[in-house]
Amino acid sequence: MNAFLDFLANISWWMWILIALTLIAIRDVFLQKRHTISHNFPIIGHFRYMLEKIGPELRQYLVANNREELPFNRIERSWIYASAKHENNYEGFGTDRDIYAHQHIFINNAMMPYKVSDNHPNATDNTFLPCAKVMGLHNNRRKPFRPASVINVSAMSFGSLSAKAVESMNKGIKIAHAYHNTGEGGLSPYHSHGGDVIFHFGTGYFGVRNDDGTFSLEKLVALVNKNPFVKAIEIKLSQGAKPGKGGVLPGAKITQEISDIRSVPLGKDVLSPPNHSAFSNVSEMLEFIEQIAEATGLPVGIKAAIGKLDQWEELADLMVKTGKGPDFITVDGGEGGTGAAPPSFADHVSLPWVYGFSDLYKVFKNRNITERIVFIGSGKLGFPAKAAMAFAMGADCINVAREAMMSIGCIQAQVCHTNRCPSGVATQNKWLQSGIDPTLKSERLGQYFKTFRKEFIEITHAAGYEHPCQFKMSDVAVNVDDHNLTKELDRTYMYNKTTVPFNGMQELKDCIYLGGHINKLEN
Repeated sequence: MNAFLDFLANISWWMWILIALTLIAIRDVFLQKRHTISHNFPIIGHFRYMLEKIGPELRQYLVANNREELPFNRIERSWIYASAKHENNYEGFGTDRDIYAHQHIFINNAMMPYKVSDNHPNATDNTFLPCAKVMGLHNNRRKPFRPASVINVSAMSFGSLSAKAVESMNKGIKIAHAYHNTGEGGLSPYHSHGGDVIFHFGTGYFGVRNDDGTFSLEKLVALVNKNPFVKAIEIKLSQGAKPGKGGVLPGAKITQEISDIRSVPLGKDVLSPPNHSAFSNVSEMLEFIEQIAEATGLPVGIKAAIGKLDQWEELADLMVKTGKGPDFITVDGGEGGTGAAPPSFADHVSLPWVYGFSDLYKVFKNRNITERIVFIGSGKLGFPAKAAMAFAMGADCINVAREAMMSIGCIQAQVCHTNRCPSGVATQNKWLQSGIDPTLKSERLGQYFKTFRKEFIEITHAAGYEHPCQFKMSDVAVNVDDHNLTKELDRTYMYNKTTVPFNGMQELKDCIYLGGHINKLEN
């Protein structure tokens, strides 16, 4: 035995390397059958898999140019990061964007910009930019709500995002006087740090469900009464990344905390089906909306990705006939993101935002009922120029998801579906979450929203207007084709948006329904 140990001790380091490589080669050729490359090219074949694994990082940091990546390129991410950190977000030496590219946006500036008077709300707060419409006012809801910010956090649930990410966002929207959409995972303690909240539920009715998985109005009323910061209810019909598809929450992922929040049993897989059980057609959905609004007193809206329009036409006709209807509609673009979705859905099902929204808006405009609805846009709109386009097309607010994630540290690693998010934003791994400081990250989200609103106001003033609701379709043009390189939005999408009533920013500031605790802070 001693002789054998002495023999091993006398083997040089390079011989150990050769032995290890020999063993790997034997394993590659004779023992493993799964990988053809490793079998045919033992040892060196492993480098192929290593490079493939780090390929996204190599492209992101070394190969791709500033405007090349998707879903958000380096310039877009850098603008969000700099805005969130209150750093210099300017660029020098002119744009490096191809301004002749298809769908490039041009905002027609006025010869004389809008001038802010000394007593104007924006003279003292250059980030003050509330929604020009009030949710629920037309339908006489008992608790109407005017969002105090035109940019807000989109539906992302606790479970999809980490606890510290949700907490950071809620504290951040309180700083920015915005609202926070809960997503369909239920109302968690992490949504309860003082910001306005829109409670969102889907087909699983998480947080407001009976034991058999059906909707419980009693639980919803109790939730609203217990949490007065809930300002509106949103019913999800579909979402941009996977419309018409449900999901499964594996029992192994259900902790006691998630079980309590979502009202689901421990240790059992939970199905989120494609269809609602509370209604099965448009007229039943309309009655469901009215039932919730009457019971809670809150504005009630719907969220959907847009494809076929026949049922939307039916909804609009019923709204004209009955005088009832949703108080707001959130339109999610097919380019929207989610924690996990099949590529076939994410790539091909539902229309991109500009096409889906324009189609839908015309349905309600043709019946002269757009003034009854607050239209919310969602789908990569978290940049001032894109928001100007959205408002010109008829949007009244925008929701941002991935942009909000990036403001608190997301690096677009695109591993949300693996539970290995390196920034701790989209994972339940406690160690990875520990890198998030909610106090710091909330300041960054709040600053991103404020910077966004400041620049959006400046673009609005440059176009000669006081508020973005005044944008017309003819104020924004997009590159269409080589024959007629640019067209205004009204000629591109073949409609003109309905004029939004607006009597000055001061009237919005004085509104008794204004959210964000702004008036309470001043009084």
